[in-house]
Formats: sequence, C-alpha cells, structure tokens
Amino acid sequence: MKLFSNFAALAVTATLAMPASAAEIEWKMTAAIGEGSFFYQNFMERFAANVDTLTAGRMHVQPFGAGVLAPAFKAYEVVQDGIVEAGHSTPSYLVNQDPTNAVFASFPGGMSGEATLHWIYEGGGEQMLQDFRREEMGLHTLVVGVGTSEVMAHSNVKIETTNDLKGVKYRTSGAWAAVLQESFGGVPTVVPGNEIYTLLQRKGVDAVEWSTPGGNISEGFHEVAPYMIMPGVHQPSFLWEVFVKQETWDALPEDIKLQVTAAAKLTTYESFTHFGHADIQAMAAFRDTKVEIINMVPAESEKIRAAGRDWARSQAAKKAEGGSARMQEVLDSYLTYQANWAENSGYLVRDSAE
Repeated sequence: MKLFSNFAALAVTATLAMPASAAEIEWKMTAAIGEGSFFYQNFMERFAANVDTLTAGRMHVQPFGAGVLAPAFKAYEVVQDGIVEAGHSTPSYLVNQDPTNAVFASFPGGMSGEATLHWIYEGGGEQMLQDFRREEMGLHTLVVGVGTSEVMAHSNVKIETTNDLKGVKYRTSGAWAAVLQESFGGVPTVVPGNEIYTLLQRKGVDAVEWSTPGGNISEGFHEVAPYMIMPGVHQPSFLWEVFVKQETWDALPEDIKLQVTAAAKLTTYESFTHFGHADIQAMAAFRDTKVEIINMVPAESEKIRAAGRDWARSQAAKKAEGGSARMQEVLDSYLTYQANWAENSGYLVRDSAE
C-alpha cells in the first residue's frame, strides 16, 4: 500500500503544480528494442508518459528506438560515454561481461514474475542492482519492468526433451545462452529483436526466444515456424531498466528524483498487468492458429531449471574465487527469497480451468 500511497501523493502534487511552458529537464533515451515494438510501447513510452504526468511537465523523456541514437546492444555504453542522457535495456545483454547481471535478468530455474516483483521492491533486489550499477558502471538505474514468463521457443524443429536441444541453432541471450550451450549442446546466437522474424523465417536459426505470448504474437513468429515450445523455464521472468550517469541523476532536484522514481515503479506495475492480460489473450489466439503448441515433459523442464541454478552457483563461485563476492551475495539473496516464497506461498489460490 505504501507504493500506491506515494503514487497518489505525487499525482496530487503534479496536478496542483503550475504547468511549465517547456520542460525544465529533457532526456533523450536510447533503447535496446525497436520503436513501436511491444516492449517499446509497454516500457519506454509508458515510462516517458508517467514522468511527464508525475512531474507535471517539468521533465520530458524522449524515447528513441534501437539504431536511431545507438545500436541495440550499445545502450549502456553510450550513456556511460555521455553521448545520450538515458538508456533502456535489460541486464540480460550484459551477462557475458559480468554474470551477476543474470541474477537480475532472471535465469533458468529462477523465480516467477510474481515472486521477482516482490524481491525487487520488498526484498532489496532493486537496491542491489542500483549499488551494482553505480559501483561497477557509474550509472544510476531504475527498474521499469518485470515481466511474466516467456515462450520458450518458436521453432522449426520439435523440442520435447533436453536431448532435442543438442545442435539446435537458437536465437537467445543471457544466462540461457550459456546453459543451452554448456549443458545441452545447443548453439546460441544473439541478434537484436528487430532481426529475429527474418532470421526465423529464412531458417537462419532453428528456434528463437524473445518475449511472452502477448509480446510474441504481435511479432508473428507463429506464422513462420510450426512449433511453439512451452513452458518458459529458460526465462521465468525478466527485468528491464532505465539508467543514466550517476552525476546526471545527482544533478536532479530532489522532488524530481522522487517523482521519476515513482514513475518507474508505476511503469513496472502497469506493464506487469498489461503483460499478463495480453498473454492470456494471446494464448487463446494462438490456439486458433496452425501453430502446434508443445509442452515439454515436466521432468525435462526440471533438468533445465536445475542446470540453470547450477550455472548461476558456479558463476558466483568463480567470481568469489577471483576476489569479487558481489554475485554470491546477490544470488544468496535471490535464492533465499525464492526458497522462502516456494515454502510459504501455499496459501495462494491458483486458478485452474475446472
């Protein structure tokens, strides 16, 4: 309730404030995703609109799609270099640089979106991410999106067991790319989101993962690949962030900082419910198409979850042996929260079709 009380107070403040003829503060924000995509609309445009509203027009954030101000995978870099004020991306794209990012981005065997949302805002997850970005990259970050589970794959080949992953050319990123290759013999490749459809259509890869059912249906992957693989154990949730140089953040007036922080939290809440709503509609729509929905055998899905947790633990141990305990600390917080959630959430009602 505290979060919504903050929203209400800031909304009243914004309503009563005298509107400025022009924004006092303007940020250009580059993206790791294409303009007009489901993610772009649900995260970037929503965040920009919430900032406008909660600051009563005193601050304006102008989003730009990948490739306009910077390439998709360069968002963090151009913000660090001071070329663009703000960026929007996911820690998943930084896993190769530092596997600590995988804990925040989610990994095979990680928490559901529901549990992740609670860990981020109530379990200290966002503060850990902010400390990590500030100390390692000189950035201030705000979580602007926690997602529901993704579709494991839209595929040109059937994937029913982990043995079926061997040799599969698979567009993916982050922790799943490493687990796929190291544990199951798959062949991961990373391309920006706006190139995935063509790659799948031309059979440049056997399978792709991108987003949730609601995000994927608008991309049309089911139109060019005959199989849709479930459940999304490779990416049970995901996280996106908006980041600026620490000095850019520090220069903001204190009231604007509070309002932008509230705008980010509001964006996370609104986008989460939007994802869930769109996902349910999309799954109903998929069943009316020619795509064959394949549910992996539960025991096989659990192999992926176990391999993901083993990978995360091994990466944290390597980091600790190298003198950095941060990943171990973050992972311990994450896994402890996950275990506590699993053990004590039995009171929750889960909807069923019957």
